[in-house]
This record gives sequence, structure tokens and C-alpha cells, in this order.
Amino acid sequence: MNLSNALFFLLFLAFLHPEVLSQKKLSALKSDRTEWFVSDLVQSGAEGIRIVGSPKIDKCKYGNALSFNGSFDGIFLDQMPLAGLKQFTVKAIVRPECGGNFEQRFFHCGEILESRLLLELRSTQTDWYFDAFIKSGDQKKTLIDSTLIHPLDRWYHLAFIINRGKLTTYVNGKKELEAKIDFVPLQSGKTSIGVRQNELSWFKGAIYKIRITPKALKSNYFMYY
Repeated sequence: MNLSNALFFLLFLAFLHPEVLSQKKLSALKSDRTEWFVSDLVQSGAEGIRIVGSPKIDKCKYGNALSFNGSFDGIFLDQMPLAGLKQFTVKAIVRPECGGNFEQRFFHCGEILESRLLLELRSTQTDWYFDAFIKSGDQKKTLIDSTLIHPLDRWYHLAFIINRGKLTTYVNGKKELEAKIDFVPLQSGKTSIGVRQNELSWFKGAIYKIRITPKALKSNYFMYY
């Protein structure tokens, strides 16, 4: 391959995957991010992790996922990765399943009742729709639209981004909702996966991964990264 062809090939890759020309930026993001492969949490035996119920490890197209029964399966972590962040992207790869309750919380970070972030869904017999909630100081914002429905029993890539006072939700890389908030960074609390921290609103389905990046990623980044 001559030099001109090599340069063309690199530019072609960069067009398809913008991260090709941003390896330093990606390396910085990877070093700062918090990432949980959720099935690993039940096997780690690490301090600060409490498992309730009996969430099951299942194979999926990504690798090992963790299945929650929608009644009493959950994970509680003595961690608060959002503390002090002025902007961030929360990404989750999940599979909502039929047979769950109408209101379900699959990620809760922060305090139980005070400043907190919740990733939720509302489930019908056949479909679900995304619900992202944040309480920042004395402000509350909910991004939810019951007309933006998705079939149950499929894998989805969900993202919630906070950037300069703007909240945005995405499903499979497509923007769904946005709102503005006078955002004050969250400072304290813990994290739960598969249920709200007060053990209400259990999630029925599987979760492969949850990732928190201290940047407001563009959709062409977080779908690959």
C-alpha cells in the first residue's frame, strides 16, 4: 500500500469511527470513567457490594449479563461515581423483559430522597418507555414520554447526558428528550442496580454493562465507546 492509499484508508476509518483520530482523548476518558460489567459484581466478593435476592448470570450477545427477576433481585454499592461532576454521560446496556411491574428503576445513584439520579422505565404488557429523573439541589427534572415506546425482550443501549445545564436521553443512539436545569453537582450517596435504593420498583430483565464517563459524549462516540 503506497502512502496516498494509506492516508486515504486512515481518513476512511476516521469517517466511520471518529475515535480513530482521538486515541489520546479516548485513553483519557477510559482512565476517568467508572464501568461495571454487572455480572462481575456478583462474583467479585469485594467489600462494599451487597447482593439481595439471587440475580442470575446469563449469556447474551455481548458476553455475560445479569438477570433480575423483578421482585427481589438487586445490587447495592458503597460508591458514588457522580460526586462533583458538572457534566457526564451515563450509559447502560439493558434488556427489559415482559412480566415486570409498570414502574421499574434499574439504576439509582446519589441519595435516597435528596439529590439523586435515576434511570427508570415504564412497562406495559408488550412495550416500555424510558424515564430519566434527576434531583439537583431543590430542582427536579423528569424526561419521559409515553408515546416513545419500544418492544420488550430486546437489548437496548440507553444514555443520559448532562452538559452545561442541558439534560438529554438517547435510546440506541437516537435522541429522545431534552430539558434544561440549573444543575448543581451531586455530592454524596451510594448506588443501586436493578432496584431503587429503598428497595422499591424492582427491574425485570437483564443488564450487561453500566458506564459513567465524566464527559458529555456525542452519540457517535458513546455508541462505539
